[in-house]
Amino acid sequence: MATKTQFRLKGRNKDSYLELVLDFPLASIKGDDHLEQAQKVMDALLARGTLNAGEETYLDALSDLVGAYEDEHQPIAPATDADMLQHLLDAREVTQAQLSRDTGLPKSTISEVLKGKKRFSRHMIHKLAEYFQVDVSILATNI
Repeated sequence: MATKTQFRLKGRNKDSYLELVLDFPLASIKGDDHLEQAQKVMDALLARGTLNAGEETYLDALSDLVGAYEDEHQPIAPATDADMLQHLLDAREVTQAQLSRDTGLPKSTISEVLKGKKRFSRHMIHKLAEYFQVDVSILATNI
């Protein structure tokens, strides 16, 4: 039994969508070569700048297929405490010494975290979250 959807592309939007599907069909990504081709198609679409509704719809669908493949075959490990702290320091252009002065956290503790020798404690997480104005859950991923 066929079902009708409320979503429909018409005219030029439909034509551009179908042209893209004919050039590079929307199907589950089957391997790294297929992934590379899909990424090239996405890059070409993004380089166009403004896209019509058909092109946007196609790009969204292809991005979902690429994301699903990457999630399964190329997972990204969570950031370490050292990575997270270094990112926050860099983003706010804050030195270790300044962070220590502003939060009361010992410089040695900050240094040990950045060297990967120590992990965030609950106390540090709360101090850093308040200082950098981020949610504690961002810093507590490795607890």
